[in-house]
Amino acid sequence: MVEKRPIDKLTIKGFKTLKDVEIELGKLNVLIGPNGGGKSNFVSYFHMLREMIDGRLQVWVAKRGGADRVLSFGAKETLRFSSCIEFGDYAYCFTLESADDERLVFRDESLRFRKVPSESITIGDEGNRESRIKEKIQPGESHEANDNWTSIANWVIYHFHDTSETAWVRRTSDLYGYNYLRPDASNLAAYLFGLREFHTATYSEICNIVRLAIPFFNDFVLEPKMIKPGEYTIQLWWRQHDSDYEFSPSQLSDGSLRFICLVTALMQPDPPSAIIIDEPELGLHPYAITLLGSLLESASERMQVIVATQSPQLLDEFSVDDLIVVELEDGVSVFKRLKESDFNVWLRDYSVGELWDKNVLGGGLP
Repeated sequence: MVEKRPIDKLTIKGFKTLKDVEIELGKLNVLIGPNGGGKSNFVSYFHMLREMIDGRLQVWVAKRGGADRVLSFGAKETLRFSSCIEFGDYAYCFTLESADDERLVFRDESLRFRKVPSESITIGDEGNRESRIKEKIQPGESHEANDNWTSIANWVIYHFHDTSETAWVRRTSDLYGYNYLRPDASNLAAYLFGLREFHTATYSEICNIVRLAIPFFNDFVLEPKMIKPGEYTIQLWWRQHDSDYEFSPSQLSDGSLRFICLVTALMQPDPPSAIIIDEPELGLHPYAITLLGSLLESASERMQVIVATQSPQLLDEFSVDDLIVVELEDGVSVFKRLKESDFNVWLRDYSVGELWDKNVLGGGLP
C-alpha cells in the first residue's frame, strides 16, 4: 500500500503577497490574521498547485489576469515564483517564470530525495507550459514518482461556500461518483450513499453529529433513480423526526448544508493526507462552530488539517500551539507560528478566542 504523506515544510517565494514564506506544518494548522494579510493567498496557492499538477496551470493563470497578477508586486519586480514542498523523505520543487504572453512557464520541476539529493528526479524541461509530473506515473516509470504523486494528489482543498439554489451540491449527480468527496461536495449525495452501503458506522456517526447541530434532522433519503439501463442518478433528499415527508435539498438552509459538507469531509473513512479549508465557520450557528472545532481537532489525528479562520469561537477549540499568525508587513505576508508557553500568563484568565479578540496573539487590526 502506498503511503500518503502530509506536508512537513513549505517554502513559497514570489507568489502574490507570499514573497518569501518558509513554514513548518504539523497535524493541525490554524491560520489567523487580518483581512488582506495573506491567508486567502495561502489557500489560493494550494488551488494553483491542484490545477498545476492536473495540467491546467495556464487556464488558472489566465483566469487571474495573467502572470503579472500572480507574481509578487508584478513581473517587473518578481521574475520568478518558486516553491518546494517537503513531505517524508521527499520534496516536490518547481520554479515558474513570466513569459512574454503573460503566461507562467516552467524553469524547472523536480522530485527530490531529501536524504540523497543526487537521486533527485528531473520531471520537466525548461519552457514547459504545463507540469510533467503526471507523465512520471505511467507504467515503467520510477516507483518513487508514483509514491510522491499519490501524496501530492491527496492534498485536497475543500470549498463549500457556494450553497446557493443553483449550487451543484443541491443538484442531481451521477450515482457512481461515490469513491471520494469532491472539493465542492458536488457529489455529496452519491458519497453519502457509498458510505451508507459500505461504511455503515461512519454514515451513522455523520448522521448523529448532524442531528446535534440540526435537531429536526432525522436521516438522509438516498434513493438512486435509473435514467437508462446501467445509469443512475441521486440527489440529497432528507427527512425530519416523526415525519415521512421527504424534503428536497432546496429545503436545507445554507448553514445546514455547509455543516453537512464539513462533517462529511472530516469524517471520511479513507481521508486525504492533507485537507485545506478557508473560513469553514461561515454561516454556521455558534453551537455548530463548537462542534466543528472538535471535529477539526479529531480529524487532525487521521489527516493533516490546514484551516484559515477569523472566528474567536472556533479558536476557543484549539491550543495556541496550533495557531499560525499571518500578517502583512511592508506589503509582504509574514507567517509566525505561536507557542503556548509565551501566553501562559494570559491563558490563566482568558480563552484563546478572547486573546485573539484583544489582539494579544497578533494578527489583529492596527
